[in-house]
Amino acid sequence: MKLSFFSICAALSLALTPTVQAATFTVIPNADAFVATGPTGNLSGDNFGAAGALALSASGLPQGEFQTVMRFDLSSAFNSFNAQYGVGQWSIQSVSLQLTSSPHNNAIFNNIAVGQFGVSLMQNNSWTEGTGTGGIPTTDGISFNSLQNTYVNPSLDQGLGTFNFPGGSSGANTYSLGLTSGLDADILDGGQLSLRLFAADANASYLFSSRTTGGAAPELIITVVPEPGTIALGVLGLAVCSLFRSGFLPKAGSIAA
Repeated sequence: MKLSFFSICAALSLALTPTVQAATFTVIPNADAFVATGPTGNLSGDNFGAAGALALSASGLPQGEFQTVMRFDLSSAFNSFNAQYGVGQWSIQSVSLQLTSSPHNNAIFNNIAVGQFGVSLMQNNSWTEGTGTGGIPTTDGISFNSLQNTYVNPSLDQGLGTFNFPGGSSGANTYSLGLTSGLDADILDGGQLSLRLFAADANASYLFSSRTTGGAAPELIITVVPEPGTIALGVLGLAVCSLFRSGFLPKAGSIAA
């Protein structure tokens, strides 16, 4: 069988040219929990890792301060992007966090209120979700005290932005996170990634669904694109083939197979 040089060249170019279109992968937490001080600090040692809702609230509100932590396993996203583009042949375009607002149906929470909140990338992923709920707290997982004393590292954790909660007890809101060095590294390594959510003003009180709710769980939405060098390699191959076909380069005849 004889294959023309152009046929071989075109086949190689197609093989080298990745899909230029961006790829998106959505990850839900493998652990999440809210922690709270309570009105008088009475809940600071309690765990709420199995609750159906997560919360963040400012410290001066009647029911005290609330913060939320969530951890994501990025291995599935990492493997999916490698399979599509090749190992190390993709870069991060954007990362967003989607939260689905939840109704206020437990006296433990502050009333829902519009406000600003912050998202921070935690360096310590070793916290335990625990089994406590809003109605029956436990002490077998992360608490407000352990979060502040053990897992928050002000010198290493990275802020990913301050965002606006528009209020309401239903519907999804999506927030575009800042692409810090730590966030990029966690995604490119395909390991674990932990986020901490907290009020950034004196008014914010935000309730949103936890991972236990299934379809309304928080989502980390990662979009990547192929590396420019990989695209250029494929485009160069196509360009060379075009030149041969147009007669601008000498014909190489045929290659016997």
